[in-house]
Amino acid sequence: MDAGRDVTETMVGFARTLRAAGCPADPERVRAMLGALDHLDVLAPADVYWAGRLTLCADPADLPRYDRCFAAYFSGATARPGRPAPPPPTLRRTLTDGARPPAPDGADDPEVGTAAASDVEVLRDRDVARLGAAERAEVGRLIALLDAATERRRSRRFEPATTGRPDPARTVRETLRRGGEPAPPRYRAHRTRPRKVVLIVDVSGSMGPYADALLRFAHAAVRSGGRSVEAFSAGTRLTRLTRELRHRDPDAAMAAASAVIPDWSGGTRLGAELKEFLDRFGQRGLARGAIVVIASDGWERGDAGLLGEQMARLRRLAHRVVWANPHRARPGYEPLTAGMAAALPHVDDFTSGHSLAALEDLARLIGGGRVRGSAHARRAR
Repeated sequence: MDAGRDVTETMVGFARTLRAAGCPADPERVRAMLGALDHLDVLAPADVYWAGRLTLCADPADLPRYDRCFAAYFSGATARPGRPAPPPPTLRRTLTDGARPPAPDGADDPEVGTAAASDVEVLRDRDVARLGAAERAEVGRLIALLDAATERRRSRRFEPATTGRPDPARTVRETLRRGGEPAPPRYRAHRTRPRKVVLIVDVSGSMGPYADALLRFAHAAVRSGGRSVEAFSAGTRLTRLTRELRHRDPDAAMAAASAVIPDWSGGTRLGAELKEFLDRFGQRGLARGAIVVIASDGWERGDAGLLGEQMARLRRLAHRVVWANPHRARPGYEPLTAGMAAALPHVDDFTSGHSLAALEDLARLIGGGRVRGSAHARRAR
């Protein structure tokens, strides 16, 4: 393949990923980027990084998205402004099955942008259980770009502010600093801090088609939320995965998580696993005041009554309980399994996790937003 065509296809694919993440990388900006690369070394990662950053971003709000996309598309490590981006191992395309490759001069063709955006939109709503290998890889890259940062909560501590409660101590100190001259009053307000998030992903056999995508979502949440996010797998045993999912590279994180999960594609004992979680970590405050997300189809092989008891216990500790069931998106689905029926009365948000769009909705729920169409089961107060 011609080298110039290969570079064009790769960079147009990169622009498509940027558009899916919300950056205005339209065909005219892509043409400007390719024009800049004509005068630079396309094998130098810093040249490619800055050529794209200076042409494909429209305002400062696009820069974090650009850095995440560049890192995920080329290397899997986080590129930072002011430092050369990590070197890409290969130039690669991200076209899904059936997408036509763009022509060398197709960067200024409006149909290229329209077709690429259409491919991404179709892929966003498809059930991950029905995707081919190439499409799963593309969805995995897009999941890694999700911003699953948690909502903020008010802390008991205070910080200086321009309005709020009067701060007598700071006001007096400012007056003394001025030699006794009256000083403008100082104010303080409560600090905010990220709310804790706990993700429990069912990796049993019945969740096999969805476990990979949900664990990749957990990786994105751990990377976005930092120390405020914890992740576990559940099946016949409870396994803490937070340390393994802290890897920057999504594939390395998945490999590390797979190596420590002893019960992959086994049975389901959610009631017993939830009891173990609350016994070991609930009293240590991990669940208290947290958003707890359980990703499972609810096929409980153990005692459904135990699951109901532990869900009630969890609901008393947690700020909010979210249950993501991939089967909820299927036409005519009703939560009739014993496990789902026992758990649902103690769930605040009942959503699906079957597609990229559903995982984007789940990220919004973690961030404190609401998703239209989600079911709510608020406990009586």
